[in-house]
Amino acid sequence: MRIAMWSGPRNLSTAMMYSFAARGDCFVWDEPFYAAYLAVTGLDHPMRSQILQAGETDAKKVADQCQGAAPDGARLFYQKHMTQHMVEAMDRGWMGDVKNVFLIRHPARVIASYAKKRERPSFDDIGFWQQAELFEQIIANGDPALVIDASDIRHNPAAALTVLCAALDLSFTPAMLHWPKGGHTADGVWAPHWYGAVHQSTGFAGPEGPLPKLSGDLANIACQALPFYEKLATQKLRF
Repeated sequence: MRIAMWSGPRNLSTAMMYSFAARGDCFVWDEPFYAAYLAVTGLDHPMRSQILQAGETDAKKVADQCQGAAPDGARLFYQKHMTQHMVEAMDRGWMGDVKNVFLIRHPARVIASYAKKRERPSFDDIGFWQQAELFEQIIANGDPALVIDASDIRHNPAAALTVLCAALDLSFTPAMLHWPKGGHTADGVWAPHWYGAVHQSTGFAGPEGPLPKLSGDLANIACQALPFYEKLATQKLRF
């Protein structure tokens, strides 16, 4: 089984990758299209040169691998994808050959976290409109798409993951709730910049508090993103 988990940055996405890796029957791949995305767009991201050197810049080759068999003979092939990486120039036909899940998080939380790692983020950086676009495209093609909210996972990881696994025709295992501190061998080369907090974790953090207060450009970006989040939230798994 191939699982494509779609989110923007700062969405609990790395913790979810660690969770699936902890199952023991799953090969995980961290942001396969990142290098191709930087090559196509020319954007200046933290560690750009290292990402381009370490990753595959040919999006067609990446897509072929995404719809192929899981490496190392694993039963499950979990792919952690960033929605903003799937720019218009990249073919999306391969998405019909995977089980697509959309991991959402309130934009105020995403932006507050993202701005700590990269100055002056833009609306395009955080992936909300791209996430909605990909969801609509998959549904329009007649393929199923699941939605799960990061806040629900943090509130009750066991319950949320049980529901998600059932929707994917998988059995939940308690091993998904814990992982070793210090990161994973599948981490992308960009991990030292982005993954500091999750590298200190051994499981999902607890429920989040009140929404962070934003001002200026960050507040404006949150307002732009909110309708896309709210639209997908109507489709999220309930438990």
